[in-house]
Amino acid sequence: MKASRMGVEAILALLETTANTPACVVSLCGNQSVRVPLMECVQTKAMDQKRFEEAVKLRGRSFENNLRTYKLLAHRKPESELPVSNFNVAVLNVGAPAAGMNAAVRSAVRVGISEGHKMFAVNDGFEGFYKGQIKEIKWGDVGGWTGQGGSLLGTKRTLPAKHVDKIAEQMRKHNINALLVIGGFEALECLLQLYEVRDTFEEFCIPMCMLPATISNNVPGTDLTIGADTALNAIVETCDRIKQSASGTKRRVFIIETMGGYCGYLATVGGLAAGADAAYIYEEPFDIRDLQANVEHLTEKMKTSIQRGLVLRNENSNVNYTTDFIYQLYTEEGRGVFDCRKNVLGHMQQGGAPSPFDRNFGTKISAKAMQWLSQKLVETYRKGKVGCLPTLRTPAVCWGCTPGLWSSSLLCSSKMRLILFTGSPKSSGG
Repeated sequence: MKASRMGVEAILALLETTANTPACVVSLCGNQSVRVPLMECVQTKAMDQKRFEEAVKLRGRSFENNLRTYKLLAHRKPESELPVSNFNVAVLNVGAPAAGMNAAVRSAVRVGISEGHKMFAVNDGFEGFYKGQIKEIKWGDVGGWTGQGGSLLGTKRTLPAKHVDKIAEQMRKHNINALLVIGGFEALECLLQLYEVRDTFEEFCIPMCMLPATISNNVPGTDLTIGADTALNAIVETCDRIKQSASGTKRRVFIIETMGGYCGYLATVGGLAAGADAAYIYEEPFDIRDLQANVEHLTEKMKTSIQRGLVLRNENSNVNYTTDFIYQLYTEEGRGVFDCRKNVLGHMQQGGAPSPFDRNFGTKISAKAMQWLSQKLVETYRKGKVGCLPTLRTPAVCWGCTPGLWSSSLLCSSKMRLILFTGSPKSSGG
């Protein structure tokens, strides 16, 4: 996918060039394709002159941040060098499992310990929270978690609204001063519900932070979520294998259904990477005329030397034009020209070890989130306790949204105040 996007940017750069345009290099800044003058890339002599700190800065802010995070997590400081904060921070996963969740938990635990906090792990989401499945987690307990798939802490979709009294009791019992929730849209709903009962339970008047982790990539205010890249890898690899299965046979079209709920991210980006002929998603309504036009396109295509076609459909793209319906339509209209096969990828998109991108992404944004929580704990500590104003109302803002910088979106409704951390260069206030 990255190669496709950068290739498009390179062609656009060529089309826009003139005789006086200097040569450029197509690169990435954050997750956006940019053009950098060629001479700026090759004229520096920082490495030759052994000015290594300057060389690190020239590599870009992302590389600099990666190096800083690695140094923070790789080696544990002696107990005598750790700051003493006396704050307790709880970490839990909510929603469906997403590859990279464990890397995020590992990063949060180790950064929290480095900041002097006592870290607590909550098993099975908010269901485990109100049942008291809370235990302190140490530096060594998360060793080797980076490459593990799924959720080692356990994760449930249970929302806290019906059990806020029991959750508040557990927070009092363990003296929880901050909350880090890792999950998808359900995690967003959970923090909203906790915020709405701040007037009743002062235990929830604490800094709360969410890390977006879902294969669907459907969390408001974020460009990317932990787990989406691994799911895309599974989709593209499966599409390639399915297309290869028809090699040497007669002309064939494959209809493949992806997950993602009502978000078409997996279908569109997967289709871009796999070279699909069409992608049907909820965000772009389609009717029978669109389906017929695609069938006619594939029919004409199959009359040439091309022997395979690929169509992706998001699972909730249309309640009537189901995968079975599209399969039957293509089969009937393509009779005599090509045959058709369908495949529902299902939960294989959630499984497997996280991709290198998701491991690094989860590690970096989790470290950034813990540093933000540490800052807010200090700012809200008064008279021996941590407390945020329950009636605080803040307009929707997003800061740090410069390409290449980590960014956060402060999302608000009439009763909402929470932070969403994302590594994207652009974020919306939701």
